Amino acid sequence: MKIDRIKAEKVFRDYVSAYNAQDDKVRLKIEHTFRVAVLCEKIAASLGMAEDERDLAWFTGLLHDVGRFEQLRNYGTFIDAESIDHAVYGAQILFDDGKIRDYTEDSCEDGLLRTVVGVHNAYRIPEGLDERTQRFCHILRDADKIDILKVNVDFPPEEIYNVSTRELKNCTVSETVMTAFFEEHAILRTLKRTAADHLAGHISLVYELVFPESLRIVLEQGYLSKLMAFESENPVTREQFCRMKEYMELYVKRIQAAE
Repeated sequence: MKIDRIKAEKVFRDYVSAYNAQDDKVRLKIEHTFRVAVLCEKIAASLGMAEDERDLAWFTGLLHDVGRFEQLRNYGTFIDAESIDHAVYGAQILFDDGKIRDYTEDSCEDGLLRTVVGVHNAYRIPEGLDERTQRFCHILRDADKIDILKVNVDFPPEEIYNVSTRELKNCTVSETVMTAFFEEHAILRTLKRTAADHLAGHISLVYELVFPESLRIVLEQGYLSKLMAFESENPVTREQFCRMKEYMELYVKRIQAAE
């Protein structure tokens, strides 16, 4: 599949021009999209993938959050549990509504693209996918997780969790979320009750990274360390984050030693 990046980027910019880019939430997702596309390409390159496959990886990053903008317009939130599954919705916009043809006339990768976009936020990818589709799913999912760490550092909690900074700095991490964190997997959305739960959940995304390059980028960027250094005004929460930080640092060392 030949991807015209200049055309694809223009189509995406034209699409999001219908939304208010002065709104921090909209700007957040536009900037996030382009960073994820670059990260997808970087991860693909680390795997020795051919140029056309690297282009395809980049393309999945460009498309992955198309559903976010209508989600925000219609529901005023990025929290899927309180609105819609933005990944599934994005796949519907692209393929059921035919928007993918604005980006490319070539339909040979439609099946792969729909799957990769539609499951990029799923707790686990579906079983039974072929090896190539799995690889592209994991590339996008890793890239998305990497940049989510950055977003959680660079943007105020009001824009991400729909809460005040005061609420975030005074709530605690739920015990069920703490237990799940030390089980070394991403924390289920259904377990999250507080704003601090969401922050802990984003830190736990590191457990799900598949490729060595992904963890290398995370450590190089430094956003994981900044998230774990969260300064709560609640002494219980400070102790909770101290425990999570110590555990995650040991986990990272263990993973690096095994590579």
